[in-house]
Amino acid sequence: MNSIGNTAGPTRRHLLTLAGLTATAATLPGCGRGFGGGGDDDDGRIEINMVWWGDAQRAQFTQKSLDLFQTANPGIRVRTEYQDSSPYKDKLAARFAAGDPPDLMAMRFDSLREYADRGTLLDLAKHGGALDLTGLTEPARALGQVGPQIFGVPSGLNTISFVVDKTITDQYGVSIPDGDTWTWADLSTFAAAVTKASGGKVYGANFEPWTVANLLVFARQRGEDFFTADGRLGATAGTVTAWFELTEGLRAAKAFPPAGFIDQNNGASPAQSYLAKKSIASQIIPSNNLLGYNQACGGNLVMLRIPGETARRGQSIDTPALWSIAATSKHPDETLKLLNFLINDVEAARVSGATRGVPPNRKIAEQIVPDLDADNKRATEFLSALQNEKLPSSYPYPVGASKLTNILKTISTEVEFGRLEPAAAGERFITEARKEING
Repeated sequence: MNSIGNTAGPTRRHLLTLAGLTATAATLPGCGRGFGGGGDDDDGRIEINMVWWGDAQRAQFTQKSLDLFQTANPGIRVRTEYQDSSPYKDKLAARFAAGDPPDLMAMRFDSLREYADRGTLLDLAKHGGALDLTGLTEPARALGQVGPQIFGVPSGLNTISFVVDKTITDQYGVSIPDGDTWTWADLSTFAAAVTKASGGKVYGANFEPWTVANLLVFARQRGEDFFTADGRLGATAGTVTAWFELTEGLRAAKAFPPAGFIDQNNGASPAQSYLAKKSIASQIIPSNNLLGYNQACGGNLVMLRIPGETARRGQSIDTPALWSIAATSKHPDETLKLLNFLINDVEAARVSGATRGVPPNRKIAEQIVPDLDADNKRATEFLSALQNEKLPSSYPYPVGASKLTNILKTISTEVEFGRLEPAAAGERFITEARKEING
């Protein structure tokens, strides 16, 4: 099941999986891996269920915030459950299909409309008395907004950034470009110089052509909204063609590794990255992942803007995930209180760190900067500087957008191995994407 929009309903396998998860979750005291629902305990406290994707470290930081909340609200218990990112989407869909959604959940940016359009999420705009969003900038609020309705609040803010391993560039005597003014051509020149200076031991750069967020920025730089405000595909075949011409041009210049060098099934964690393996010198990462990548790479990463941010801006303020509340939550008042606490309490933000990105409440983000470690401070200041500039808006992805990554990945592979020309790839992507989004 790719989304809650599967009208065939949950499969027998999903329901059996759900039952097994529920039994497992019942044995967990408060925080568990894998989620499957549950009910109130009999000690008189109201129990609300909160789920997200992430690892054990994120769970530890999150629990610190929740401990503060539960101390201040002794009549409420928060039972938290988390899951690795890959199976999270299907398991969340199974919970909704079984009529047992969590109260508060992390919502993927590309799935928000799919849930909202079916009336399964609470319209937060109707609860301004319980949820204060005045500390968020307009672009931050817009991340969870569909028309006049608000179905999600950013759990944190981030953007994509380009990181360069200065240890490698120093070793081979290659200067890092000015990250405020460099172009895609400058990236090619820089990365090819690293590859040449290292004798091919290290390739100068790599990033995933199939990551929608990367292509989205490139489209904006060309004056197009990849996704429009009204939930449609706005990119043209010409822009997607230019994207493939760019990536294949980088490969031809030996700025990128040769076809097949990067294993698409390689783990996505910083420690498993080719950057950490010292096989490449630079790549695109989410800004909130700087700490993990810098630790994995030896502590000498430089953070730059995406190339090409000159004539037109493509970067925007985005979010790793949104917090949403189920429309059928049995405890909406208590869940709203929890969400308001996570967004607007400075101590909650301080103890949870920057694992979910920069706090969406800008005043709180400014207050916790002195307490952050060096890398999270850099990432926060990087994003804060961007928020001072006029940037394009980022809209919730259209229904069907969650399927575009696989489409783009398949087509990118064909281009990489020379089985499809960029122009044909651009046309094919737009044709297949429109079937999913506008069909």
